[in-house]
Amino acid sequence: MAFLESLTEPELRFLPYVFDLWALPHQRVPEGDWRTWVILGGRGAGKTRAGAEWVRHEVEGPTPLARGRSGRLALVGETFDQVRDVMVFGESGILACSPPDRHPVWEATKRRLVWPNGATAQAFSASEPENLRGPQFDAAWADELGKWSRIEDTWDMLQFALRIGAHPRQVVTTTPRNQPILRDLLEEAGTVVTHATTRDNQANLAESFLAYVEGRYGGSSLGRQEIEGEMVDGAEQALWDMAAIDRGRLDARPPLGRVVVAVDPPVTGHAGSDDCGIVVVGANTEGPLGDWRAVVIADESVSAAKPHVWAKAAVEAMARHDADLMVAEVNQGGDLVEATVRQFAQFVPYKRVHASVSKVSRAGPVAALYEQGRVAHLRHLGALERQMSLMTTRGYQGKGSPDRVDALVWALTELMIEPARRPMNPRVRTAG
Repeated sequence: MAFLESLTEPELRFLPYVFDLWALPHQRVPEGDWRTWVILGGRGAGKTRAGAEWVRHEVEGPTPLARGRSGRLALVGETFDQVRDVMVFGESGILACSPPDRHPVWEATKRRLVWPNGATAQAFSASEPENLRGPQFDAAWADELGKWSRIEDTWDMLQFALRIGAHPRQVVTTTPRNQPILRDLLEEAGTVVTHATTRDNQANLAESFLAYVEGRYGGSSLGRQEIEGEMVDGAEQALWDMAAIDRGRLDARPPLGRVVVAVDPPVTGHAGSDDCGIVVVGANTEGPLGDWRAVVIADESVSAAKPHVWAKAAVEAMARHDADLMVAEVNQGGDLVEATVRQFAQFVPYKRVHASVSKVSRAGPVAALYEQGRVAHLRHLGALERQMSLMTTRGYQGKGSPDRVDALVWALTELMIEPARRPMNPRVRTAG
């Protein structure tokens, strides 16, 4: 309060435009000699405001007519309308952020902004990359790069256009999408990255909006991308359609006739080991086999765990989810897997399984169940679904072993595939 009272009336009027006082950490211009600043964030995380304020940071000088660091900028968006309506005229756009004495003028016929000090910013559409051939710039703001229709052509043309000034640089504000250009950009030596979730900017969002999107999309791959601002992995020739899984996601566990805990133990138990996949799946086993539906209930996997740790976690998952059978792959551990489990629950219903074909061959019939709409997921299965998105017809495209997917496949094979191979009473149990 004392600080505010010490300011003159002109200083008070200018105060809202001193963005450093109000900026969130991910909106502050990074220090250092970078070429590209990528701001990754969920919907409503404040990316547009950060981009608009960065443009001000580049073009404005210490006085209204003084030159800033940059004088010729490119503004590139998915379409020209989005550049104009979001980046320039939007509620968090350049015009809304600019103080009166440094307010630029929009020249509609030339598709550009002009500042009192002579700086200009030209608008471009990512659907027309050839328009970037010829002009040259010392700075650029690229918005929603992940959505660009001609992303590679437009990005390449923009890089050739950034060729004047002592050190041309650019800002990319985008919700992360699994685009090769964006992935490569994040790995470049001259790139710095800041990140924010939707809730990081909750003070500027409607409370009902945040509650709704987190309730509706929280825990889904769409939610991880659009709310958490997370790069959701995807792979060509993927076995699973992750968008379809999102569309069929359940909010609550339905009545189930059987529940299975499947375990894929790691070969060793030290800090460098693969995780132990522990996945809980249930099925409604009423009526004809073709009417059965399965639900993936939980991913209880544990990281780099010693045998007694993952065995205890698997037994606890059995009790927590009222499971009637534990299925465990024994390729690596043999009888030791069962012996370790029975240290914690001597009479646990247990079935050993042995992998005799490749992971892709085992996963194929299970992926077919998803295509038939016979498997649904509950929420908060992000780690499992990331592995699923990287399982392809050519094998697993991620790092390490797809331990969670292996456990999922064993569970659904027990519940849905095996009964079709050899008809049996689903309530008969086979203890190890």
